[in-house]
Amino acid sequence: MSPPRKLLIIAGLGLAVWGMSFGLWYALFDEHQTLEQMGASLTTGFVRAAERNLPAAHAAIDQYAAAKYEYVREVDVHSHWIGLAMLLIIVGVVFDQVALDERLRMYAAAALVVGSAIFPLGVILQTIIAGPAAEALAAVGAVMVTAALAAVALGFARGARPE
Repeated sequence: MSPPRKLLIIAGLGLAVWGMSFGLWYALFDEHQTLEQMGASLTTGFVRAAERNLPAAHAAIDQYAAAKYEYVREVDVHSHWIGLAMLLIIVGVVFDQVALDERLRMYAAAALVVGSAIFPLGVILQTIIAGPAAEALAAVGAVMVTAALAAVALGFARGARPE
């Protein structure tokens, strides 16, 4: 088994365990609190609107939007880590057939692994860090995965790798 193939399969398994562990932690310790906050702020918003207290209604709806923003990213990050892990494993299984030289194959594998880890990390950091830094990290990870997959596709399009 080639080093790039080992890297993809082992990193894929590790990323899958990480994503599932994050999902379990989130389901046990954070999801219900976030959903409760969303429900409470939405209820408060409607009650304040019915009372014609529009500033309080807007504030409650803003709280709902912030909680929903956090909820969506926390659910997305868990599924992205696991989905990208499965992609790493599947690509790893057939990676020895990619018709690129060994150095490019290693770069593509490393870019897939690093991008698959930092894309969801950037997404979850968006709930912690205000500003463009987390969005930039997520974008860099997405670009790395996309570029590496393009290289892999090119390697497959070139035909079977000579042994």
